[in-house]
Amino acid sequence: MNDFLGTWTIARQISQSGAPDAQFAGQGVWTPSSKGALYEERGTLTMPGAQPMQAERRYVWRGLDVYFDDGRFFHTVPPMGGDTQHWCDPDDYRVTYTFDDWPRFSVMWQVKGPRKDYTMRSTYSRA
Repeated sequence: MNDFLGTWTIARQISQSGAPDAQFAGQGVWTPSSKGALYEERGTLTMPGAQPMQAERRYVWRGLDVYFDDGRFFHTVPPMGGDTQHWCDPDDYRVTYTFDDWPRFSVMWQVKGPRKDYTMRSTYSRA
């Protein structure tokens, strides 16, 4: 987990079935804390036909276990990269971490549910 500490630049594309792609550009910061590492992401979300908006999210990392900022377990990052998932009834979140080009890495989420059908691709590089 220490390899993630610090500031990263994020470029993200969000492709939703039947809609134009959205883009996110910002930074993610992993900061050591007594709980593990706090992850905070901030940036601008741009969707076709809408004003750009500020977007942010927070997680807590304990080793490679990722928790929502309210303490609920989210998923475990595969140490060498690969696939994992999160079930949030009724939605299925599947993710692939790719570390082949470290210290640049990518994360791809495929989300399906009754009202969700999108793919989110993020590339992280050292800021």
